[in-house]
Amino acid sequence: MTEHTKTDGLPGMDMPVIGAGIPERAPLRNEKMSTAKVECNACPVLCQISEGRTGACDRYANRAGTLVRVDPVVLLRRAVTGGTGELVPFVRPAAEAPADSEPDWNGDLLLADEVFVTGVGSSTTYPDYKPAPFIVGSKANGVDMVTVVTEGIFSYCSFKIKIDTDRFLGAEQANVRYKGEVVGHVTTAEYGSQMLSLGGVHHLTGGSKKEGRMTAELMQLLGNKKPVDITIDGGATLIVQAGKAPIVNGVEEHRMRVGCGSAAVGIFARQFAGVADEVVVVDDHITGVLTEHQAGRCLDMPKSGIEMRGRKSTPGRYFQVANPGDGWGGTDIADPLSIIEGWEEGVAKPGLRLLMTSTTGEHAQWYVLDGELKPVEQPMPPEVRRIVERIGENCEPSLCTVLFLGGAGGSLRAGVSENPVLLTRAIKKALVNVTCGGAPAYVWPGGGITVMVDVMRMPDNSFGAVPTPAIVAPIEFSMRLDDYAALGGHTGHVFPLEQALARGAWQDDGAPLSRQWLAVDEANPWPLGQPPMLG
Repeated sequence: MTEHTKTDGLPGMDMPVIGAGIPERAPLRNEKMSTAKVECNACPVLCQISEGRTGACDRYANRAGTLVRVDPVVLLRRAVTGGTGELVPFVRPAAEAPADSEPDWNGDLLLADEVFVTGVGSSTTYPDYKPAPFIVGSKANGVDMVTVVTEGIFSYCSFKIKIDTDRFLGAEQANVRYKGEVVGHVTTAEYGSQMLSLGGVHHLTGGSKKEGRMTAELMQLLGNKKPVDITIDGGATLIVQAGKAPIVNGVEEHRMRVGCGSAAVGIFARQFAGVADEVVVVDDHITGVLTEHQAGRCLDMPKSGIEMRGRKSTPGRYFQVANPGDGWGGTDIADPLSIIEGWEEGVAKPGLRLLMTSTTGEHAQWYVLDGELKPVEQPMPPEVRRIVERIGENCEPSLCTVLFLGGAGGSLRAGVSENPVLLTRAIKKALVNVTCGGAPAYVWPGGGITVMVDVMRMPDNSFGAVPTPAIVAPIEFSMRLDDYAALGGHTGHVFPLEQALARGAWQDDGAPLSRQWLAVDEANPWPLGQPPMLG
């Protein structure tokens, strides 16, 4: 028989005394568990961990009969302003270890305003009766601040994937599979990007056990910026990785289109006029025809007499010229002339110069009408080639963007406040800044706390998983100290930053504190230095 080993009782991590009126929970006991094991309560699985082994999440381990946290707490630092007003780099205290090893904290608070404790590696509030692992008091620009730091266990969460490509990936609502299991679906295309919704509570908990496990595995990999292989029913196979170009059906994408076919015609109309008599920009969504387009008319370009397939929209704009695919402009065609039905006699003339190009400029061909009004491919003139190259120059690199979307309006709020709805209201009033691993989080309007964050702005390996199944993700709530008191916060558990830094994570047998310093991403605002908190 052994006592239940609580994550809030890890060595070096004893919480401050619980406030008056809140009794300390008696240790749980498990009569059936071997005395050689310890039981972890970081999630509802309650792993019984043998000596020298980790739990199912690989985040907690049994070392000599003691439950320890494996991952380090991640601390952010930033450049500071010197007496001259110039930015100088963050300097480690002299007693710290070399830059390539884990640093120790020597208690020097000179740069305390430049340190932020993130939720990465901080541990969890589960089983939710207790305050968050870190409730850190600090000063920012002379203002007393509090940051509540935790790792949330999210079942209500998903990833929204933006894939910059014109290639056909799959029909809207088509299932997306990972290792054969359905883990999400295709959603709407958004101007040169195909969008996927992956994960979510129904895939995590509403299907088979394997579906839940595969969903959690996929989500953890995506959040940690790792590549994943997925397939879309009736569509493409993909390799998706945050911040990297997508690989569609084995081919790496390079360019995101400059715009739809109509937009490309408008953007480059002045440059085309005088060097081409007609330009067709092939696009699965809106194919543009220069001489019919308003841009061509404003430039007094005579109509070419071209007759296009597809459904005509407004002048010079055609829908459905071909089926979606991985050919020209996201269509299924390899021969651009296949979308031309013919030429109007009396309008089209022999010698007419025709450019056909895709929205990225990756496909482009030059034709001249012969005496029978048939386009004959010719070498592209240098002045035309330069415009096609400019189309490519204006295309941004094709990337995969991975956004984490999590519902934080549930039980983890109990780690912040005794009256959780006040936290929700304070966030909606912009009194609380929500970050994930120090990265800015967008809070969706409406009820609850639904946060969305770009994983590329978060520290590496910010995400974990537990086999309930659920995703583990960092979250921090920063606010003024008086606002924290007003929303019913656990003020008796606030401890100063120097104590958090000295306490760090956990140490074993005198080993260095498990802590990792990271420079703040230059793209991110400092979590404690933005209005309205300090405005």
